[in-house]
Amino acid sequence: MTPALVLSDDTGPVRVLTMNRPEARNALSSNLIGTLYAALREADDDASVRAVVLTGADPAFCAGVDLKEAQRLGSVYFEQFQNQSCIRQTGEMRTPIIAAINGAVFTGGLEMALGCDFLIASERAVFADTHARVGILPGGGMTARLPHVVGAAMARRLSMTGEVVDAARAEHIGLVTEVIDPPEELEAAVQDLGEKIAKNSPAAAMLSKRAIWNALECGRDHALADGHQFLRQFWGHPDNLEGAQAFAQKRDPVWATIDPSWKEAVVAGTPRGGP
Repeated sequence: MTPALVLSDDTGPVRVLTMNRPEARNALSSNLIGTLYAALREADDDASVRAVVLTGADPAFCAGVDLKEAQRLGSVYFEQFQNQSCIRQTGEMRTPIIAAINGAVFTGGLEMALGCDFLIASERAVFADTHARVGILPGGGMTARLPHVVGAAMARRLSMTGEVVDAARAEHIGLVTEVIDPPEELEAAVQDLGEKIAKNSPAAAMLSKRAIWNALECGRDHALADGHQFLRQFWGHPDNLEGAQAFAQKRDPVWATIDPSWKEAVVAGTPRGGP
């Protein structure tokens, strides 16, 4: 039996999606692109999923585009790459998503990871933007997101040189928020983070996420106005009242379930009261 290209495992409200082409360092074949895109969309539409963890089967996170298949299929490969872009989908997730970097993450794999809300790495992780090495350009958000994460000068250096960065340096330049040592503890660490996110209001988490991403994509005044708009729109949401009541009553809050239409409104920037 052929192994599944994407493994999906739920532990409570946290869904772990694992790219499963270890023999190819999880390079993005056309089949993996379509399968991972569908898995990400399914997780994002599932109201019971409060946080998503994206990782790769050892020994790598993702080597990026499958260059051998891209060369063989040509435009057919890249048409699917655009139509079912799992790279873009991480950046479009409404549900909080964590990248668990367990090994090498290069080129398109790094673009996909940068679309996640933050990156947690094991101490054996390595990072590189190798687009220029193979004569291609990034098309999944690298040029927009990498400068926001590491600064414009460092982004230029990484993209122009293609140099490989180890986990310690990645943490130093702000590419990852935490390095886990020993590597065997990475899975438990990201599960703990996912559960921390899941304990909070899913509606508030989604709106906070959208407001922060918006702030990176527009000017300061626009970002401040967006923040106030999201706050006003959240006033009528059940979680806005439930959080205060639970705190006053010294109990755990019971958050409202979010339906898909409200998630779509978050992306559009137009959510109103109600889940």
